[in-house]
Amino acid sequence: MMIGVGLTLPAQNLNVFNARRASFKCQKSPLNPTSRRHVSSTSSTELTRETLSNLEKLLQKSNQPDPERVVKTSTSNGSIETKGKGLLEGLNLSRIWPEMKAAEEMSPRHLNRLQRLLSKTMEYSPRNNLGSRWREYHGCNDWSGLLDPLDENLRREVVRYGEFVQAAYHGFHSNPAMSTDEAPLPRHVALPDRSYKVTKSLYTTSSVGLPKWVDDVAPDLGWMTQRSSWIGYVAVCDDKREIHRMGRRDIVIALRGTATCMEWAENFRAQLVQIPESDDPTQRVERGFLSLHKTRGAHVPSLAESVVEEVQRLIEMYKGEPLSITITGHSLGAALSLLVADEISSCSPYVPPVAVFSFGGPRVGNKGFVERLNKKNVKVLRIVNNQDLITKVPGVFIGEKAQQQQKEDNPWTYSHVGTELRVDTKMSPYLKPNVDIACCHDLEAYLHLVDGYLSSKCPFRSNAKRSLAKLLHDQGSNMKQLYTHKALSLNLERDRFSFRMPSCLPSPSQ
Repeated sequence: MMIGVGLTLPAQNLNVFNARRASFKCQKSPLNPTSRRHVSSTSSTELTRETLSNLEKLLQKSNQPDPERVVKTSTSNGSIETKGKGLLEGLNLSRIWPEMKAAEEMSPRHLNRLQRLLSKTMEYSPRNNLGSRWREYHGCNDWSGLLDPLDENLRREVVRYGEFVQAAYHGFHSNPAMSTDEAPLPRHVALPDRSYKVTKSLYTTSSVGLPKWVDDVAPDLGWMTQRSSWIGYVAVCDDKREIHRMGRRDIVIALRGTATCMEWAENFRAQLVQIPESDDPTQRVERGFLSLHKTRGAHVPSLAESVVEEVQRLIEMYKGEPLSITITGHSLGAALSLLVADEISSCSPYVPPVAVFSFGGPRVGNKGFVERLNKKNVKVLRIVNNQDLITKVPGVFIGEKAQQQQKEDNPWTYSHVGTELRVDTKMSPYLKPNVDIACCHDLEAYLHLVDGYLSSKCPFRSNAKRSLAKLLHDQGSNMKQLYTHKALSLNLERDRFSFRMPSCLPSPSQ
């Protein structure tokens, strides 16, 4: 019979005939829990789960690619389509169960990709010329049309500014202590981009102090109880090719998040107070943030004084050139970024466009403060993780709608500023869906989610290339076991993930 078939059917139809002929056979398959039912009848949730469970067992047993074979799939009109693909491709698990696309990529054919993602080396991305569109990417139109789907150039810029904040964290933790007897020495900062150079160190000082009994009970807290601390820096692009690519010379102000006990104490001073420079009593900001912004230290100026002085100097130095000012921060740094933007937006008659890229930032002021920034044409892009509680405070006990109905002098009438780019931890194929609060607020987790974000309809792109090394090191308990176990099987032990920021990080991948 088989000889007759081979002689009477054209070669190109032989596979189709054999596929239909095979549909009448009931063969037991380790990936098919039903031995007496048609393939198309196994679409229930229970059977799909069992199929995927069997698939995982097969992947654990073998590191060899599956042989080519004929696979039957059901089309939208109910007919059977036959495709000569590998076993995993034929199953098309990403369509049957989107959450398991990552599991398909864990097959032996994708181990090289996983190994690259778990390496410490981040991939360079092509630096597209922003040219005449730089103002658009800097927020002149509030990023209209660039967020959903997320524009590739904007994604790259957002992640790059996030890495400037990571450099601020690294710069602080490499030497957090400050002398109470003398002014601090110049600080070295490992920037994530060779084309920028640091021109100024920035400090914040708390207006409150811990009671004396704290030092008596815990005398070894050290820098955790100091009132003044290094919080960030000002940097300016100094490379002609990068200036040409971006369409202007960019000034970056990067601010880290909360680190000391004094900063935590200021965070909880959540009463709204009037902005000192404002004649409008309805324009108010949080007392603690304002304190860190305006208070002078024993040997350092206030954050407000330092920023204004340096920005004025740089504007004068590069007078006549196209300039932009980009302020970026995480957590407390995100809150202070808004106060810095408000401060410098009117510090000179020639102030260039000012934009804020904030990560995991809390509310800072009330509706009057929002209107104040809008009138000054300060553009704000807030990157928010849907599970991050910090972005919901202060004023968490009163919703936005209720706040708008309250009187302006209500101390809890907080409002967010600017345009929002919302990501979601649950959309990452690498993180557990029930990650802890710390992971939801972690800056590297934010950059991981932004690098993977595509659109609201497809929250995580399959070709995201950002390294998972730092995420695995910092948030290993929140990573799916599928990836932590594979990391070990690839001989990528935990001691190799003691992530240290190099002197110059490569650019994030598109």
